[in-house]
Amino acid sequence: MKIYWIVGAIGLALFSCNPKSKDSARNTTTFTGKEGEAKLIVLAPGHFHASLLQKSWMPQVNDSVYIYAVSPDDTGLKQYLSAIKSFNNRKKVPTDWKEIVYTGSDFQKKMLDNQKGNIVILAGNNREKTEYIFNAIEAGLHVLSDKPMAINRENFLLLEKAYANAKNRHVQVYDMMTERYDMLNIIEKELINDNEFFGQLQPGTPEAPAVYMESIHHFYKEVSGAPLIRPAWFYDVEQQGEGIADITTHLIDLLFWKCFPDQAIDYRQDIGTITATHWTTDLNLEQFTRSTQETTYPDYLQKYLDNSTLKVYANGTIHFNVRNHQVSLKVIWNYQAPEGSSDMFMAEMKGTKAILRTVQGKEQNFMKQLYAQQPEGIDEKVFVGILQKTIDKIKTNYPFVSYSPTGNKGEYLINIPEENREGHESHFKYVAESFFGFLVNRNMPEWETPNTLAKYYITTKAVEVAKEKDRE
Repeated sequence: MKIYWIVGAIGLALFSCNPKSKDSARNTTTFTGKEGEAKLIVLAPGHFHASLLQKSWMPQVNDSVYIYAVSPDDTGLKQYLSAIKSFNNRKKVPTDWKEIVYTGSDFQKKMLDNQKGNIVILAGNNREKTEYIFNAIEAGLHVLSDKPMAINRENFLLLEKAYANAKNRHVQVYDMMTERYDMLNIIEKELINDNEFFGQLQPGTPEAPAVYMESIHHFYKEVSGAPLIRPAWFYDVEQQGEGIADITTHLIDLLFWKCFPDQAIDYRQDIGTITATHWTTDLNLEQFTRSTQETTYPDYLQKYLDNSTLKVYANGTIHFNVRNHQVSLKVIWNYQAPEGSSDMFMAEMKGTKAILRTVQGKEQNFMKQLYAQQPEGIDEKVFVGILQKTIDKIKTNYPFVSYSPTGNKGEYLINIPEENREGHESHFKYVAESFFGFLVNRNMPEWETPNTLAKYYITTKAVEVAKEKDRE
């Protein structure tokens, strides 16, 4: 990997000297599909998702990438550059990224002034992210952002304004919703939207919601075979966001995408009463050090300490209704998974003719599996006949899908072979390709903006509600 370092004011003249790349033409935010015309600006990388967009070579993307960060010693920047180096140096299908790095306290201003690219990539500290989105749009740049795009009410209001400005300035903003490219989610969406099989989504009740999702994560884990070193600010909910402002973005997006496909959700009209709770995950200094490689708690974490125990509001629940369907979400962050364990997930979608469950637990070897359950009041032979008919239709596009009984009464596994699934990291390429396609064809779906705003309205409102409940 070639890295061109420009620190502070020393290299301003040098910064205008591009290394050779596939496209040295003037930057433009109008796209034609020409090779290399997508010129990336990576702003303040702080999460490994920032690098995953570059894991695979894409013809649309220029090989010169401009990175702006506060300091050469920034943990997020060093991890990002290390990942890019590994992509460039791998033996199988290596990439050829040329990284031009500017570091300095004025990094955002330099990015906006220089405009060396036309697409801003954001994946890092969430406290400033919404402001970065807003300012990039004001400068006429497209934005491809990792979640969450907003972690509090103030962020949400600014994000709403940013989307309005984007429309006026004819630039696009896109949230990296990678879970839409998970094959299990794709197949479940097909099942939910087959009326003969699933029927309609039940209304549910607050006690027995129509949709329930529970996601369990761990602070200390390995990614691509190496320990994931988190920046210390990851444990500051004012910088990272609470669990119910972060992980739930994927859950709500899947709910809208699966159950209300191609429909715009207006948060002012379609979202009912939101209730929420939250609680802390407690870490000691040894655990914090193992996770961050920091030997002491930084000053900004002092307010979360109880003696020497760090208390992080990483867990919580959100209850709301969308178009009179009751939804319940739960997020849990433990420090580390038990030996032989991993992240876990569970979801249930209740239709009037079928119930769909997704389970990722020990019994499933921690790989998500999809199950179809015969509801009470429906004859099992009729249920199986319709399931067979539905799977046959799905096989037209996904011939590898099948079903089999599990041994539990009325329950059937929807078989999606492991070889037909791709891992989370591969989904980032598909997100990027979709976004580039929208830029070229100017056909981003009309529902993307309202649904994104509805999602962040729910999450940021939930944080407010949980805090208010603490004060009662």
